[in-house]
Amino acid sequence: MKLDVVHDLQAVYRKLVDSTSRPGLISDLGKEAALLDGEKTAACSSSILLLALTLLDPVVTFKVYGSEAEAVEKEINQLTFAKAVQADQADYLILLQDAGAGSMEDAIENANPGTFVNPHKSATIIAETGAITAGDNLLLKGPGIQTSTGISIDLTGNWIERRSEKNKEFPTGVDLVFVDRNHQLLSLPRTTQITESREVEKEWVM
Repeated sequence: MKLDVVHDLQAVYRKLVDSTSRPGLISDLGKEAALLDGEKTAACSSSILLLALTLLDPVVTFKVYGSEAEAVEKEINQLTFAKAVQADQADYLILLQDAGAGSMEDAIENANPGTFVNPHKSATIIAETGAITAGDNLLLKGPGIQTSTGISIDLTGNWIERRSEKNKEFPTGVDLVFVDRNHQLLSLPRTTQITESREVEKEWVM
């Protein structure tokens, strides 16, 4: 493996922290992902595997959604020694591109939101999506954002509504991390408010 498990994974971690502390900031994992090309066998993107190598270890648990979930779970276990478990017990839920309609909603529904005493024990959902770009489909507000910022995520379904419901009792809730086929990374912590553009237009009309 060409990947330097210290230097390169530290770079991935810094990019994840940057995007989490500044929601709407899209980070590029392309350089690090290229180091895995031709080396991995798991049926997931290099970016997903990078995040797994960065975040998972023997003391955390995870669950994979996708047509080859079992094979991906086996490889991630071999590389990180993290244990694959049921969704409601997992520290990380990983959704592959082919996870299928409703998988994001299902993951959000089943993810552990933590407790008021231990909100840090909540789950993080990591999902492969279509293109992630700067745009105006979604309006973001909250900590780390000066006023508001816009993004576009190629991801269908009612995940925004489900996320809002899951995160309504702060500080409990779930955090979301997205990566696309071009290795662009976006992090949406539970503190970030998401409004769809059609809702913004509706407010202006009213």
